[in-house]
Amino acid sequence: MQLRAKDLSGEEFHRWALAAREASRECGIRLIINDRVDVALLVGADGVHLGQDDLSPEAAREILGPSAIIGLSTHDVDEARRAAMAPVDYLAIGPIFETSTKTSGRSTLGVEGARAVRAVVEKPLVAIGGITLETAPALLDAGIDGLAVISALKAAEDLESIAREWLAL
Repeated sequence: MQLRAKDLSGEEFHRWALAAREASRECGIRLIINDRVDVALLVGADGVHLGQDDLSPEAAREILGPSAIIGLSTHDVDEARRAAMAPVDYLAIGPIFETSTKTSGRSTLGVEGARAVRAVVEKPLVAIGGITLETAPALLDAGIDGLAVISALKAAEDLESIAREWLAL
């Protein structure tokens, strides 16, 4: 589970992270904090997910230690190839498709772009951006290891049912 809340103050984000850490322990799942290495360290999260403009993966690794999970967002084949040399455990790639949760103005990669990244990167890949239950199988067939599905979950009327559908993929 990744805690991502870009619009919260540092104090609010810290409170949310403490609650998320408690819930993740109760459920037996890992907690990744988005962007904030300091908050990940403070709450004892399992790791951090970094963007291209966040603290470097090298600095995050130094702060969080060798057992922390560190992920890094990438947006094209060249960026992914460079990022794969950093001390990270996985790469996120996207946006795969258009999405309302990422308004970067970047071009979408599509399934073929995801396949191209897979061809040059051995580390685990997580696809992000506009992924639906209908498009997910093609991404998995392209060698993607994980799917980030913010919009699909936010739009669900019955969160439990939709989560079960995603887990069945």
